[in-house]
Amino acid sequence: MADEAKPDAEIDKGILALKTTINQEKMVAQMVVTKASKGKADVYAVLAPAELRGYVLIEAKERDIVERLVKGIPHARGLVDGTTSLSQVEHFLTPKPSVSGIAEGDIVELIAGPFKGEKARVQRIDEGKEEITVELFEAMVPIPVTVRGDNARVLEKKEKAK
Repeated sequence: MADEAKPDAEIDKGILALKTTINQEKMVAQMVVTKASKGKADVYAVLAPAELRGYVLIEAKERDIVERLVKGIPHARGLVDGTTSLSQVEHFLTPKPSVSGIAEGDIVELIAGPFKGEKARVQRIDEGKEEITVELFEAMVPIPVTVRGDNARVLEKKEKAK
């Protein structure tokens, strides 16, 4: 079984982590992409996820290619030893819904739109449309208002029943 030949694309291919200066990940990733496209290097993907501060993920055929590529790039601190698999980083590739982290009963502040700055209580969540229906605190008459989930910031979580 060890004698089975691997397809060319899988030989030494892996995802490498490049350590960078924090808050410079996107700039470093852009420079890696620019250098890779100029030099026709075997770099397949470059990813700088916001949740992974201080690191850029690079998928390449060989480690040596990436080492030569990142040499001289400002804010690139060096490669982390070893490689990782796609299954370990695929959660960075799927976007989280904007209503994740918001629950019914939470108190939110609207950060965009005509009600910007208003505080409200979440009445209903529509995950399919990524919208929440809120009831404004300052309103004379309680009218439900539907806003996009990314236009609200959670101020207080609903108290859990004990």
